[in-house]
Amino acid sequence: MTLMNATAAGCLAAAVVVTAAAMALPARRGVLLWAACGLSAAAGCTLLMDVIALLFGQGVDSLPAAVVHALGLAGAVALARAASRGRAAALGPPGRWIAYVGVLSFLPYVAMKLNWALGGSFAGIDGADVLEASERNGASRLWLTLERWGLDGTVLMALLGLLLLFCLIRPWGLRLPRWLPLTPALIGVGTLVPYGLLGLAYLVPAQLGALPVRQGDFHSAGDVLWVAWIGYAAFAGYGLALLAATRWYWHRTGAGRATDGR
Repeated sequence: MTLMNATAAGCLAAAVVVTAAAMALPARRGVLLWAACGLSAAAGCTLLMDVIALLFGQGVDSLPAAVVHALGLAGAVALARAASRGRAAALGPPGRWIAYVGVLSFLPYVAMKLNWALGGSFAGIDGADVLEASERNGASRLWLTLERWGLDGTVLMALLGLLLLFCLIRPWGLRLPRWLPLTPALIGVGTLVPYGLLGLAYLVPAQLGALPVRQGDFHSAGDVLWVAWIGYAAFAGYGLALLAATRWYWHRTGAGRATDGR
């Protein structure tokens, strides 16, 4: 079991313990449930990577770990609902900042990935290096084919993510069955927000030289940090915008009525 998988399993186990404590201590129930929600979200924060791997015909690295990630995300949703029960939400129209933050967060990331896919160079590597690394790391045939055509799988997912964001805040999205946008939205929120924020939190001391930086396929730690800042900022920024949009959609469509006690 890798360190990341062991950490996810530990977070899920801790979430179960904290949830049990919340049931035993009614006076601290709300705080403990939110704490358990955070731990559970941390356990499921890489579920999106498993989903992407499956969508592009590539198996998950570890089935038990994927199960832990799925349970973590499901637990986070259930715990957030339980923690917010009884709080009515008086939400007006969604702010335009949601779309602005979502789009602007992804622009540098999409530009970087498209540049590589089209053969360009950035952070000391070019498109051929990226393709070679993908092959070496066991990418699926579909993924490699897209890269050879000048497309990048993560860019396609980013564009779908932006479409989902607009679906949640625009009137035409309200006409869809609520589970259709809410299912991917909850997966996105439960994975991208903790993944992006934890990544940014790691990068600050790493940038200062207080924590190690793995070079991987890059030529220097500085190149790694360039790419990491762009990636984690995209995930965190978009994730927070998606969180706001999902919260608004959840209450606007009535999916949160039971939560609000209505």
